[in-house]
Amino acid sequence: MEESFESYRPYLFSIAYRMLGSAMDAEDMVQETYLRYQSTPKDDIRSLKAYLSTILIRLCMDQLQLARRKREQYVGPWLPEPILTVDTAEVLDPQERVDKHESISLAFLVLLEQLQPFERAVFLMREVFEYDFAEIATMLGKSEAACRRSFSRAKLHLREHRPRFGASAETHRQLLSGYFQAIETGEMIPLMNLLSENVTLWADGGGKVKGAATRPLTGREAVARFSVGARKRFLPPAGSHVEMALVNGETALIIRVGAQALFVLSIEVEQGRIQAIRIIANPEKLTRV
Repeated sequence: MEESFESYRPYLFSIAYRMLGSAMDAEDMVQETYLRYQSTPKDDIRSLKAYLSTILIRLCMDQLQLARRKREQYVGPWLPEPILTVDTAEVLDPQERVDKHESISLAFLVLLEQLQPFERAVFLMREVFEYDFAEIATMLGKSEAACRRSFSRAKLHLREHRPRFGASAETHRQLLSGYFQAIETGEMIPLMNLLSENVTLWADGGGKVKGAATRPLTGREAVARFSVGARKRFLPPAGSHVEMALVNGETALIIRVGAQALFVLSIEVEQGRIQAIRIIANPEKLTRV
């Protein structure tokens, strides 16, 4: 395939989305990269991939600083913008597929939010996109030693907060289905049996969904009571349907009216129970699912 900006567009988006947790912002950063590429004499570009990646990652770091300030005024918990993903089993070997999906999972993107922009950039470019430290240092205009230190800090932080025991896709699907069925029936005991003792629920309505929790809820009883108490809001309205789909590399529930998504329900599983529940209902974040 001939090298061109368009040939790298999906690759650039994959970097920007992981950096920002927002498909809308990622698309904006890719387009801004294109505009800067257009205004650069082509003879000045030695490696198109490195040139585009450098522009993009620096734009994303600046955008992260702006986004953090905006999120201070965000109503309720902020969660990443979900995207539909496809299983590329025929292309990737099993371990590659797991690694690729984990790096765009909602749980992982939430963890990345805890890193400083520079740490996030270094970690992603090294761990996910496999650049060496010398290349990363050139991209970010920092020393190689500084990049290595930031990578080590980021990796240590993420290791401490990642789930210790993953779940099979089948267990994940069963718990997700069981949780939604328990909400529908409104039965507390079956619901609480699915939840870990220190389960946390986040509901991101962005101030646009009436009744959405404005802070994270923690603990089996608090999460179960909220889930059952809010079931009328979560149950599909007339003319809607529930579907299971691969969202950010993991099975999630999407409630739709026609083609429009009303909310996305995602869970995180640890030791056979639901450890985290993420409900994304902000309509501005659901245009790509």
